[in-house]
Amino acid sequence: MQRGFRFKETSCSVFFYQVFLLNFCFLFVSTNLYSQTKINAFQYTSTKQIECKNGAVVSAHPLASKVGLSILQQGGNAIDAAIATQLALAVVYPGAGNIGGGGFMVAHLTNGKNIAIDYREKAPEKATRDMYLDANGNPQMNLSQDGHLAAGVPGTVAGLFASHKYGKLPFDKLIQPAIDLAENGFALTKREAASLNDNKNEFIKLNTSPVAFVKDVAWKLGDTLIQKELANTLKRIRDNGQKGFYAGETARFIVEEMQKNGGLINFEDLEKYTAKERPVDNFMYKGYRIITMPLPSSGGIIMQQMLKMIEQRNISKLKFQTQQSVQLIIEVERRAFADRGEFLGDPDFVKVPVKTLVSHQYLTKRMKDYDPSIAGKSSITKAGLVKESEETTHLSIVDVYGNAVSVTTTLNGGYGSRTVVSGAGFILNNEMDDFSVKPGVPNMYGAIGNEKNAIAPGKRMLSSMTPTIVLKNNKPYLVVGTPGGTTIPTSVFQTIVNVIDFGMNANDAVNKPKFHHQWLPDEVFVERDFDAATKKQLEKMGYKITNRGNIGRTELIMIKNKKIIAVGDKRGEDAAEGY
Repeated sequence: MQRGFRFKETSCSVFFYQVFLLNFCFLFVSTNLYSQTKINAFQYTSTKQIECKNGAVVSAHPLASKVGLSILQQGGNAIDAAIATQLALAVVYPGAGNIGGGGFMVAHLTNGKNIAIDYREKAPEKATRDMYLDANGNPQMNLSQDGHLAAGVPGTVAGLFASHKYGKLPFDKLIQPAIDLAENGFALTKREAASLNDNKNEFIKLNTSPVAFVKDVAWKLGDTLIQKELANTLKRIRDNGQKGFYAGETARFIVEEMQKNGGLINFEDLEKYTAKERPVDNFMYKGYRIITMPLPSSGGIIMQQMLKMIEQRNISKLKFQTQQSVQLIIEVERRAFADRGEFLGDPDFVKVPVKTLVSHQYLTKRMKDYDPSIAGKSSITKAGLVKESEETTHLSIVDVYGNAVSVTTTLNGGYGSRTVVSGAGFILNNEMDDFSVKPGVPNMYGAIGNEKNAIAPGKRMLSSMTPTIVLKNNKPYLVVGTPGGTTIPTSVFQTIVNVIDFGMNANDAVNKPKFHHQWLPDEVFVERDFDAATKKQLEKMGYKITNRGNIGRTELIMIKNKKIIAVGDKRGEDAAEGY
């Protein structure tokens, strides 16, 4: 019998793609996974776009989306589904899904309340400002990116429990599908197998014990990935709550891993970690209310600045990805990222002039030197005058009750530090690289920072994650977000502009070519299918244009005319599910 992963029409689907079929020998899957979630981890299908009436989930992996949908169908709300989907991603999407990293959640509840939960990683108490500098003051970026010393204190599990108070179903029901997937395994896609093979040497180099992600022969399409140690860790969380991760046996595994290999995280770091509920960033754009993440996410502020800088310039008249519209977007991106490097950091540690940075008066001044006829230069356009992570994963969810949830989580780089906690089976983040290791020195994404984002014990590192909800008449209209390091805020920004200003449907808003500028380096990155004529025109103006691979993997839900339209990005194996 042939079993595997393919794209297939479903009852709520209006648009779908058949991609490929995985062949493999069937492995026993627990009764729990079949009976509770009706998911076969060895023969699963995915759709790229669906239309439905009740609820929808879009995430980076078809099995995770199916887990989230099953929770909605069992009476759970969008918060419940978001928790279950994140836990499933920690199993089936180990490159970014995690319990060893952190993230942000933005939600609009049916009672009108907007919430933002910050479960960003923190620097350990033993961390120091210059911990990655050698004796001559030179940055050792390998230490902030590879192995145990690169890991911040994980926040994901605390974030899941902080959000659970807004859910309906018991936590043990939400975590069980992830336990089953870890314990009994699931079939790898071709892309997942290739990714594990590509990282094999790093896993061997950066771990002292065998890990589930490495085997003697190469992984191939249809192979089963089983993670017994991770399953046991998830069981401890199921049985003991948040303490099942931050105390007891799992905490001991983490601390022993640190002590054996030069890491800094200790028992006190784990015990003291808390997720924080923060006021959402909340602003209007052309009659729509934008709900997004505040600091320590830089993304919400950057996006607000960019939208406000184009708001009075009638970008819709310039049309999609013409020389004129792209040039305008490049220049607002340049100015926003210059401000990011100068002013932004963890608001619990540094004073950030947020009100000024997003004010009409300030942003008008920022655009005074904008000239639509010539290319700007980052050597001239610097931060304004104020007196006062690329492997990530995103999920978007709406439910039948009117709740909407946007969640972005990360390990920072692909597979984070590539360090697996021995005995616990999960990968640790390399989020310490998101601090400014040294003022003016770029991190792995080329982002520049200064003392405001310097390392300090207990401090949260600046992030680019931008989970966002757009309200129309105070009801959810768009739920959107993406991975992609520093390209995250520009991709979310462009997706929103595609819908509101250029009038695109959900599919085109996600899948049309994206581009990116971040002040430094002073070049414009474009996807391969970016319009060639526009590219030539921009180069004539004086812009340096660089072709690159995919920019992000946007997950979008649009609610229009009482229909839910959910789209998974063509750039990956992202999947939309609904009913």
